[in-house]
Amino acid sequence: MSDFDQYTQAPPAPVGAEPSQDDKTLAMLTHLGGILFWIIVPLIVWLLHKDKPERGFVTDQAREALNFQISISVLWFIAYVLMFISFGLLFFLPMLVWVLNAVFCVIGGLAAQKGQAYRYPFAIRLVK
Repeated sequence: MSDFDQYTQAPPAPVGAEPSQDDKTLAMLTHLGGILFWIIVPLIVWLLHKDKPERGFVTDQAREALNFQISISVLWFIAYVLMFISFGLLFFLPMLVWVLNAVFCVIGGLAAQKGQAYRYPFAIRLVK
């Protein structure tokens, strides 16, 4: 196992009691907030709930959404660099990253609303 695996391997889902309806809704809004407000919504939710063990589901999903938005930011940067290097021939890459972000955020939001801990298929997990 390499050192890089600790940043890419998904952490296990939290175990315990079934999350309340409020927790499910907040986790869903955290995932969906990444579509319009980028990293801000997951960061705020994670900072507000990270020290509350009774909100474990919300904390876990906010951390996962935050890590995904950090990964999307890196992809966005790479897409813009490639677009400029190719003199605009790869103009569609930033839009493709946005669509990718929207699709996975909606999938994460729907899973969180059902009470399932969603793990993004690719995310650099810097926030532990």
